[in-house]
Amino acid sequence: MTDSALHQPHISSTAPRYWALIPCAGSGARAGADGPKQYQALAGRPLVAHTLAAFAATPGLAGILVVVAPGDTTLEAQGLAEAVHVADCGGASRAASVSAGLAVLHTLGALPQDWVLVHDAARCLITPAQIQRLMAACADDAVGGLLAQPLADTLKVGAEGRVSATLERGDKWLAQTPQMFRLAPLQRALQASGPTVTDEASAIEAQGQRPRLVAPEGANFKVTYPDDFALAEAVLKARLASTPATEAV
Repeated sequence: MTDSALHQPHISSTAPRYWALIPCAGSGARAGADGPKQYQALAGRPLVAHTLAAFAATPGLAGILVVVAPGDTTLEAQGLAEAVHVADCGGASRAASVSAGLAVLHTLGALPQDWVLVHDAARCLITPAQIQRLMAACADDAVGGLLAQPLADTLKVGAEGRVSATLERGDKWLAQTPQMFRLAPLQRALQASGPTVTDEASAIEAQGQRPRLVAPEGANFKVTYPDDFALAEAVLKARLASTPATEAV
């Protein structure tokens, strides 16, 4: 594991802190790219650089941990590890990588009651405002929560290439990240759920808890398929074009 000096704001010893944990060990097979999608170029930078920049610009975080695959030194080689901690303990599944990352956070000084914001490396359109929106909404919540988008499209169930049912969409949400839960309960939930659970909220739900849903108010989709790269780049360029020169970074 490698890490670098990270500014840590003065926070009361009794107040829970906020840590970002970014799993970055995936192969990106569905993206059809040559190599992991998180390192593919997007708007002139590696995709993951946009993700890391958003968290680096978010006030109130005690630290940012990126979990990469064993032996992966790409972040260091591309100069992206200066403001984050990097741990090469990524596993074969998202849950395995997050569980390994939670153990590393303990070594960095995270406490059981601290909040952990788990975020997909490939969800590169996240903004500091969206992250702070989730932090504010869940700061006093007994469970925690996640960014999620109310479903706008009609939802179909398919069987053998044909529609078998139409589901009521009024109460359906598309789960996004960050997903924010306290370290100790999240660690226990992931251990109980096993490596196949697809997101942290599902593990928490399996423990009988009901995470809070927080709408992101802006694009926050995950770059998954080849066409997603062009769409994400268009969003990033549109944001840059609408940002005054004095605020652009």
